[in-house]
Amino acid sequence: MSVRLDTLPNGFRVVSERMPLLQSASIGIWVLAGGRNERIEQNGIAHFLEHMAFKGTEKRSALEIAEAIEDVGGYLNAYTSREATAYYARVLEDDVPLALDVLADIVLNPVFDPTEIEVERGVILQEIGQVLDTPDDVIFDWLQEQAYPEQPLGRTILGPTERVRAFGRADLENFVAEHYGPGQMILSAAGAVDHDALVKTAEALFGHMKPRPAAVVEPARFGGGELRKVKSLEQAHIAMAFEGPTYRDTAIYSAQVYANALGGGMSSRLFQEIREKRGLCYTIFAQAGAYEDTGLMTIYAGTSGGQVSDLVTLTIDEMKRAAGDMTQAEVTRAQVQMKAGLLMGLESPSSRAERLARMVQIWGRVPELSEVVGHIDAVNVASVRDMAEHMAEKAGLAMALYGPVGGAEDLAGLQALRVA
Repeated sequence: MSVRLDTLPNGFRVVSERMPLLQSASIGIWVLAGGRNERIEQNGIAHFLEHMAFKGTEKRSALEIAEAIEDVGGYLNAYTSREATAYYARVLEDDVPLALDVLADIVLNPVFDPTEIEVERGVILQEIGQVLDTPDDVIFDWLQEQAYPEQPLGRTILGPTERVRAFGRADLENFVAEHYGPGQMILSAAGAVDHDALVKTAEALFGHMKPRPAAVVEPARFGGGELRKVKSLEQAHIAMAFEGPTYRDTAIYSAQVYANALGGGMSSRLFQEIREKRGLCYTIFAQAGAYEDTGLMTIYAGTSGGQVSDLVTLTIDEMKRAAGDMTQAEVTRAQVQMKAGLLMGLESPSSRAERLARMVQIWGRVPELSEVVGHIDAVNVASVRDMAEHMAEKAGLAMALYGPVGGAEDLAGLQALRVA
């Protein structure tokens, strides 16, 4: 792997990987500040800031930002997560210096024009409205809130409408001052890139920044609980979350293999038992994710209102059964699927650049692929069965239900099923 990592004197990190034969590159700035870095009165500001980065800088208007990249056939975008905000571009090899100049400009020099703030406020309020009108989106925000109640990790990334309506220029400037230091930034690139040239350009664009201490985030505390919103919808939406390992705990690999075997594809237990054999739903899946200090395995399904209790009961039954009879074939299949997904994803420079940034964020280095594959291969039937037992009977549990769910099993009933 041709990965190289350098750190400027002020703490700004540059990581890249040259991918032979490619004529394009993906390049981005990952800022290690997201939703969980917000105080309650700031909820939604990280995402608002991400939007405002494209609305004009000291030397480019919003149109000029877009034209600078699109005039060379490139692509520019951004996203906000709970632990990071990313600004990234995809361009041809010769245009990498231009892309980096634009990215540095929007991250370091936004003007936060009051008129543009009002325009973008309307856009974000429309985005919030769209999520609220999409049950299988909003239910995960509610589930996160139940898993981590009254703490930053449990709040929605978009923020509540009342906060978004009140944000002004000073709020944006204050968040930047608190969190956009060089030590909280990673320049990550993959594809047709020259690492030495990237470092030299980064020194010119970011080297002047003064180091600042990273803000301390509030530790996650899994709470659990139930949120139920009854509404006349065609489907009942059910989401459950079980507390799992952090991303620095090697047990995360057992959790991911287990989630894949339980509900990761058409051959998984939940899909076969609940959809294929019983026809109780169209969509059902399980996935395992992680943060710095906590993790979640989530299960989602959509069904009719009268079948919610049956579906939930069967789901818990399948989780408990897996603790006793998970097979080597299922574990092997899940491992192969995980490795294939990892390696196929790395065929894309965008996925590769994102992975590089994520690895530097977590480990301060980029592990060899063989190291990651080794962790996946080290998972065995016993560790998956142990994880299944923990999730089914001992892990903290949160649940969110939306739609015709008035007669569904409540959390107390679900807990009784787990220990029965």
